[in-house]
Amino acid sequence: MLKKPNLTFWSLFNLSFGFFGVQIAYALQSANISRIFATLGADPHTLSYFWILPPLMGMIVQPIVGTASDNTWTRFGRRIPYLFIGSAVAVLVMCLLPNSGSLGLDNANTLLLGFTAAMFFGLIMLMLLDTSLNMAMQPFKMMVGDMVNEEQKAKAYSIQSFLCNAGSVVGFILPIIFTQVIGLSNTAAEGVVPDSVIWAFYVGSAILILCVIYTTLTVKEWKPEEFDKYNGSKEKEEKAPSWVKLLVNAPSTFWKVGLVQFFCWAAFMYMWSYVNGAVAETVWGTTDASSQAYQDSGDWVGLLYAVQAIGSVVWAVILPQFKNTKVAYAVSLIVGGVGFALIPFVADKYLMFVPFLMIGAAWAAMLAMPFAFVTNALQGHGHMGAYLGLFNCTICLPQIIAAMAGGTLLTLVGGTQSAMMYVAGALLILGALVVPVIKK
Repeated sequence: MLKKPNLTFWSLFNLSFGFFGVQIAYALQSANISRIFATLGADPHTLSYFWILPPLMGMIVQPIVGTASDNTWTRFGRRIPYLFIGSAVAVLVMCLLPNSGSLGLDNANTLLLGFTAAMFFGLIMLMLLDTSLNMAMQPFKMMVGDMVNEEQKAKAYSIQSFLCNAGSVVGFILPIIFTQVIGLSNTAAEGVVPDSVIWAFYVGSAILILCVIYTTLTVKEWKPEEFDKYNGSKEKEEKAPSWVKLLVNAPSTFWKVGLVQFFCWAAFMYMWSYVNGAVAETVWGTTDASSQAYQDSGDWVGLLYAVQAIGSVVWAVILPQFKNTKVAYAVSLIVGGVGFALIPFVADKYLMFVPFLMIGAAWAAMLAMPFAFVTNALQGHGHMGAYLGLFNCTICLPQIIAAMAGGTLLTLVGGTQSAMMYVAGALLILGALVVPVIKK
């Protein structure tokens, strides 16, 4: 087995550039799903249930895509066909999802199908969006594993992390740009999503497909013979082992990092579910999802998410300065946990930048550290795509469990969405306490 050749910076960049567009779509979803369904009439105690679909789709789709692409060889490539199909479907769904509320009204603002039908349509679109985005996202991680040597892998994932955060910034601020700069309304008839959000999804979908087209035109995956020369023949077994067998043979690091992931992703699930309401409560003093104040808060949350992404970029530069990667991982989670706990105490919208910068530290570590630990531990195991798809379950399963428990926890902490930020902070601290059990 030959050593993989060094790639130029632009070759590494092209491998991941499409991730920029995919992350714009994810950012739009993360920042606006709770806002969309609250606008459609969802009760805060059931709001987290709408977040079950995204991780559920990821848990189903990513192992399938990983396993299937391990055994796919076409003239278009090995991973790229899944990337392109997933992106094409995502573009269509992104144009439909924010129009869910329009099913409930005709041109005279008269009820047609009712808001229940609009809510159901929105749920179906959310399910399809997550299915397609998961199909589009997984190939980028796999192509780095396929084509980048060990010396350059950290650099490749750093570029991917930068593009991920840059895409997040764009996706998060699009609605507020359409409101503050272009002048589109951020309010609409009861049960209808504002034009600023709708157009943000339209523009995000256009950027997504352009970025993916760029990657498909500039990246040429290796042919089977060339792949085997650099990766060995273990990946090309005629019959891939079952997922159960792969999990049984997974290194212990796979499971230990997965335990840390459980606490981390549960924490961020509660942020995505409740931070819109939390900021509206603490800064704007409202819980009315149909009010102008709530929609202004929704715009500002998009900007706060962008601040979080900027904090992630800055912290990603600081992380390599730590001599011990486990210390870096644990400290990052603790900083993020404190950031979550500060949110209910901040009544000024500009001071709210501080906790979100701190949350960005945890996000930077969560994007980079787990895959660094796991891919190094998987060297020599083969079936990298299948393993990374299965490892994605350590991201998805905790979100599903957290979403199912969200309404109960909300009641236990007093029914205020800002109090759920304490829960998120505590979960990140628990994750930090588990980090020391990971073996390098």
